[in-house]
Amino acid sequence: MSFLSRMASDVQLMLRRPARLQFAALCYRESKKGMEILLITSRDTGRWVIPKGWPMNGKLACEAAAREAYEEAGVHGTVGNESIGAFKYRKKLNSGVETECRVDVYPISVSNLVDKFPEAGQRTRVWMTPEDAASSVDEPELQHLILEFAKR
Repeated sequence: MSFLSRMASDVQLMLRRPARLQFAALCYRESKKGMEILLITSRDTGRWVIPKGWPMNGKLACEAAAREAYEEAGVHGTVGNESIGAFKYRKKLNSGVETECRVDVYPISVSNLVDKFPEAGQRTRVWMTPEDAASSVDEPELQHLILEFAKR
């Protein structure tokens, strides 16, 4: 590696921002088929994701995750107080800048899905087996998290 490329690499490391924090909900239910995981489509690319968003003033992390689950998927249920893990992904902000996000995930045992919620009509939601859900999301750490949660 040349001196200039090492310097460029060092400067990039010094200027790199820490990952931005988000909170997400791993929505699940027990059915005759066993555990099922709720996935939704993202609004921009249509890929399969779990509900997630930014921290909210005055709300605990688990409460913010539950709020996102309602706003993005119409979920009502019981949210766990402790994160079951985290994953990272690259998010493109409205400004066009890409940033790394760390997402802490909270489980929500779904008791009810409503049809009228803030992002209804903007997303598709579907129940999947943990294996299908894991293979449908892009993030390897989230795939692992889903499969590990299903073993509990």
